[in-house]
Amino acid sequence: MTNSTFLSDKAIPNRERLIMALDVSSIEEAKALVEELGDAVIFYKVGMELFMSGDYFGFIEWLKARDKKVFVDLKFFDIPATVGRAIKALSNKGVDLATIHGNDSIMEAAAAAKGQLKVLAVTALTSLDRGDLDDLGFQCDVKALVHSRAKRALEIGCDGIVSSGLEVAMIREQLGQKLLVITPGIRPVDNREDDDQKRAVSVEQAIQNGADYIVVGRPIRDAADRKAMAETIQSQIAAQFA
Repeated sequence: MTNSTFLSDKAIPNRERLIMALDVSSIEEAKALVEELGDAVIFYKVGMELFMSGDYFGFIEWLKARDKKVFVDLKFFDIPATVGRAIKALSNKGVDLATIHGNDSIMEAAAAAKGQLKVLAVTALTSLDRGDLDDLGFQCDVKALVHSRAKRALEIGCDGIVSSGLEVAMIREQLGQKLLVITPGIRPVDNREDDDQKRAVSVEQAIQNGADYIVVGRPIRDAADRKAMAETIQSQIAAQFA
């Protein structure tokens, strides 16, 4: 049991807190993985790779027919009116979470159009480190950037943010529990040398720091026994709320 004051206080079933990232190259491979994992995973992230591989929205319907929750991670970034229309269209497809990127006007348009869909603003990608942010022209500290974007998302009416587990405790301390926080870059074991996640944390770190959901991809996808790995992570999550 953790003594963390940042532990999520939201009424989310523990087994829904694990979001499996379906970062695979085809819809057929994604379906096979979902069937293999069975009841070990309830929530799935479908992103850009699957969007380019086939019947993306048909696959979302397939997931919903199996009582799965769906996180559309396409990081919508365009003129505000276009983002608003995209979010409105997506809200009619039974999707649970979706990501947007961009400035205040983009977040405002998405928040106004979201309906029952929960909109998440991306703060800083977990594949970026200080040097990468310098290259992109962000001269501020990473934590300052994440805090600024999270604060604006909350004020504008977004439901939550996507943030590295390294910044979640800071967000909880300064902004409280109102925002949903989804944390990718989870590594139950040490990073491989070819891993592009530079700001990764463990399951326990993410949950204790205040993440509501964690996103796990490769550690499950590349495991010798995928379902067993998913159940191990489920147990690690549950232990934090015991």
